[in-house]
Amino acid sequence: MSTHKPNLPDVTPDKVFEIFLMAPPGLEDTLLAEVRGKGFKRPRAVPGGVVLLGGWAEVWRANLWIRGAGRVLARVDAFRVQHLAQLAGRARHVPWASVLRPDIAFRVEAHCARSRIYHSGAAAERIETAIKESLGAPHAPDADVTVRVRIEDDFCTISLDTSGDLLHRRGHKLAVAAAPMRETMASLFLRQCGFDGNEPVLDPMCGSGTLIIEAAEIAARLNPGRSRHFAFEQFATFDAEAWERMRSVSPQRHPPALCHGSDRDAGAIAMSLANAERAGVSEFTAFQQVVISDITPPPGPSGLVIVNPPYGTRIGERVKLRPLYQALGQVLRSRFTGWRVGLVTAEPILAQATGLPFLPPRAPVPHGGLRVTLFRTDRLA
Repeated sequence: MSTHKPNLPDVTPDKVFEIFLMAPPGLEDTLLAEVRGKGFKRPRAVPGGVVLLGGWAEVWRANLWIRGAGRVLARVDAFRVQHLAQLAGRARHVPWASVLRPDIAFRVEAHCARSRIYHSGAAAERIETAIKESLGAPHAPDADVTVRVRIEDDFCTISLDTSGDLLHRRGHKLAVAAAPMRETMASLFLRQCGFDGNEPVLDPMCGSGTLIIEAAEIAARLNPGRSRHFAFEQFATFDAEAWERMRSVSPQRHPPALCHGSDRDAGAIAMSLANAERAGVSEFTAFQQVVISDITPPPGPSGLVIVNPPYGTRIGERVKLRPLYQALGQVLRSRFTGWRVGLVTAEPILAQATGLPFLPPRAPVPHGGLRVTLFRTDRLA
């Protein structure tokens, strides 16, 4: 076997490498629009997310700034591989010491598909051994630092999970209603509805406030990652002073319009108020206990109604929910002239029950074990 060291991507602090931002399948283009709007270099949509080029500063910015990404992965190496011995040999040449610390525990997660190497556990073991032998770092199954290995069609990609916890965990939402929408998906649906933070928003079934709090943060230009820690803070490439300088720069503003949430359930309103307070957007939001039949537009200009009603996963439940959707549609058609509507549901037949003039929908996207669709209208006449 040749001992020649392969050409590797340089992931030292001042070099450029591939950065992968995960998105729900079907929402890659929406995430791409957000990434482009933040000024990242040469982003492109790929299945499952967005790839861009950058260094560790861009990794930090992506975690701090981007609302729609589920994780941010730094690609450390990539190569063709056909058997476990070859994987073990190549893994020893990865510049682990330039990115990982010998005093911080790590774990490896591997996934294999359509490859001669088909056993993900055996693949993970080879990578674990290479890291321990070359760096001396301890392995722990619950470590915060995760090395992600994907072997697909005999091609291995090794990445570092720079985020740690999924990025929808903003760090300030504690109270959660049943079947909540993830903040990352909420932000992408708001973007698909054309929301840019310059108009009022109303969610008449707000639950724990996810859509409204996310809209208020967008309107106030608050960084989504401002309240949490990230896995990259335990990497060898981390510069605490530079990170603190980056975190301290905030484009925050006072939004031009409030974001409104209502719900028939008093407990939901209490959760929304508490979550908005922790997120620092109480001043920019208003919540009240109101049944659907009593909702009215807030004072001021028209804007966006966005709602994630209950879906009903069984036929009997869908039948029971039909009157709710009909009532919602009747109220919106009669009282919300000039407003746009975005409605998220797993059941197109329930969306149709509203009688709203929806535009042709995009393909459904996975959410909570279901496939949901965002139904949108133009301004209601």
